[in-house]
Amino acid sequence: MTITQAAAAVALSVAAIAGSSAHAADAPKTEKCYGVALAGKNDCKAGAGTSCAGTSVKDYQGNAWKAVKIGTCTSIKTPHGMGSLTPRG
Repeated sequence: MTITQAAAAVALSVAAIAGSSAHAADAPKTEKCYGVALAGKNDCKAGAGTSCAGTSVKDYQGNAWKAVKIGTCTSIKTPHGMGSLTPRG
C-alpha cells in the first residue's frame, strides 16, 4: 500500500465515523407508549404469555407498547382513551 492509498483509507474511515455520529444525533428519541398498539403490532413484551414484538393479542392492549417520539404518547387518542407512559391493566 502506498502512502497515498493509506492516506485515502484513513480519510474514508474518518468520514464514515463522522457520518455515523451525525445520524445518531439526528435520530429522534423515543419512549414506550402503552395502550396504543394494534393487535400483533406492539414493539416488545406485552405482559404474561407474550415474548416480544408482534405478540399482543388485541388492539390497544394496556400492557403492550409502541415506541413513539418523546412527548407524544399521552396525546395519542384511542377508542380506549389516551396513550399511557405506564402499563394499564
